[in-house]
Amino acid sequence: MVPASFPGLVGQTQAASLLSYAIAQGRIAPAYLFAGPDGVGRSLTARRFVELLLSPSEATNPKVELQRKRLLQGNHPDVLWVEPTYLHQGKLLTASALAAAAQRPKAQPQIRLEQVRDVSRFLSRPPLESSRSVVVLEQSETMGEAAANGLLKTLEEPGQATLIVIAPGVEALLPTLVSRCQKIPFSRLAMAEMIQVLQQTGHDEILAAPQVLAMAQGSPGEAIKSWQQLQSIPPDLLQVATQPPQSPRAALELARQIDATLDTEAQLWLIDYLQHFFWQQIQPQLLQPLEQARQQLLSYAQPRLVWEVALLAISQSC
Repeated sequence: MVPASFPGLVGQTQAASLLSYAIAQGRIAPAYLFAGPDGVGRSLTARRFVELLLSPSEATNPKVELQRKRLLQGNHPDVLWVEPTYLHQGKLLTASALAAAAQRPKAQPQIRLEQVRDVSRFLSRPPLESSRSVVVLEQSETMGEAAANGLLKTLEEPGQATLIVIAPGVEALLPTLVSRCQKIPFSRLAMAEMIQVLQQTGHDEILAAPQVLAMAQGSPGEAIKSWQQLQSIPPDLLQVATQPPQSPRAALELARQIDATLDTEAQLWLIDYLQHFFWQQIQPQLLQPLEQARQQLLSYAQPRLVWEVALLAISQSC
């Protein structure tokens, strides 16, 4: 069972137990690495752990609820939550800020050196209301080498602080950075746990979408993101994309439509969707061109050209 101090968390008993034990024993590490797949509860665990760190001796105090509300609102003076950003017109914008500005991302977000410097400045002052400051870094695997080296310097002397680094696994970060963190493992959820989370979050409709559940591979968060992406893609475009183009002209036209309609994140999702679809259709020869397209998009290649090459290859395979 997940400890009661981590309400809402499903399936991550080991992670919650390790953190609860650290709180109970008063042995808080300077840095933690929450390692595991996206969408399985790492961020929720981080929020619950931060709540305990800020008021570990007040578990039955009404102030705890006030702490929780301030954390949810993102305005606690001793907590800094860092997430990858997009560079737009010289400004760093989070995914939510970019969406609010009605802008389509043209590249993948990153945790940048400037953000790591903000972490150092935040930790250079003592905590204002709590016994320690807390920094949470989401999707730390998006850090470039300069940002990772900057964070390494901060981890060497964190002061009155605890850092929580969230990443898919140890291989996604510099070994020297990993060596300074206590690893907290997270795992994929069983189907029964997946159903429980989706029902708790009001996403029952996803349970009737087997393709989305298959793509999620035990990650409720990924299932929700996939469902949202599926709803945002025009049905006619999705239908055409699942039919391998029968001519070079058809391949080039489909590439044009995909590039004109979808942003980079949606294009990467479409690749995942098509790979699962073609695998189920027993067309494994179509997977390799799509995998190459994924790697090229992640390398910031020109999307239309990437799709033209991939779809022409698929056309020839058929």
